Amino acid sequence: GHSMPGWRLLAQAGARVLGCSAGGLGAAGGSANRTDIWLLVRSLHGRSGTWWDEHLSEENVPFVKQLVSDENKAQLASKLCPLKDEPWPLHPWEPGSSRVGLIALKLGMMPLWTKDGRKHVVTLLQVQDCHVLKYTPKENHNGKMAALTVGGKTVSRFHKSTSILEFYQELGLPPKQKVKIFHVTDNAVIKPGTPLYAAHFRPGQYVDVTAKTIGKGFQGVMKRWGFKGQPATHGQTKTHRRPGAISTGDVARVWPGTKMPGQMGNRDRTAYGLKVWRINTKHNVIYVNGSVPGHKNCLVKIRDSNLPAYKDFCKNLPFPTYFPDGDEEQLPEDLYDENVCQPSAPSITFT
Repeated sequence: GHSMPGWRLLAQAGARVLGCSAGGLGAAGGSANRTDIWLLVRSLHGRSGTWWDEHLSEENVPFVKQLVSDENKAQLASKLCPLKDEPWPLHPWEPGSSRVGLIALKLGMMPLWTKDGRKHVVTLLQVQDCHVLKYTPKENHNGKMAALTVGGKTVSRFHKSTSILEFYQELGLPPKQKVKIFHVTDNAVIKPGTPLYAAHFRPGQYVDVTAKTIGKGFQGVMKRWGFKGQPATHGQTKTHRRPGAISTGDVARVWPGTKMPGQMGNRDRTAYGLKVWRINTKHNVIYVNGSVPGHKNCLVKIRDSNLPAYKDFCKNLPFPTYFPDGDEEQLPEDLYDENVCQPSAPSITFT
């Protein structure tokens, strides 16, 4: 009979064919005459993976990546058009208001000095492509507070499934690596698609940072809990790093929560009440006091501190967030706390 096209043969064998055109990715079908590039997609364990690295030449791979990048920029620009739809109304801050947070990348640590000569170690957190993805009213969430879904750090669409790509395509945003949910009050809701910046926070306030700690694997009680251990000599046989007794005879059982060997690290932990010393508005870097959980280049979740002692700091912050094109005056490149010794300031003064 007649020869069958190669892509149709692969489609009958179980592979799916996606068409990549100026309008984005679409399923191959009636729009085949409008498709410029064909991408073959296969399903592995319920997830979609793209065969671009196997079926494209080395010369075509940069072209496809550049095409996808241009589509992301055009898609984002069309959604950010101010004439597209009406902006959401802004409400003033009230006692008990809760703002949205950010997703940032942990860059590392560095020293910082205050005006009284004291040295402080700070952690650098950079906000990269952070956007509001979804708004969920409190009636559809938990009945108490509304929820804002926030995504951070743009990733390649080749690493996301088709259903996730369709969700981001409706928003007009590129896919995100990390997605988190923040509980907000009704007067702090933000329209989906709004970008978030490091200027959302201000120097002098306190924040809570949540991240996944560095995984250490299965560890014993001496490393995991800091036990002293057993003597090295004098009759000890293979009992140098063991915990010893884990309960008593009259109880005849082990209490729940007893410190024993097990998985160490790789758990979500929160550092509470970290002071913001400095903010770089050009590169969206936040300098917070001390250490935060997680390794370098991990994504962390930052929000206003929930500690009661720091609640009063929230009334002087941008509400519900910082808008670069708002009525607020243009911010300088660096914002410092009043006690920080700036790098441009003289180290020694004579009176």
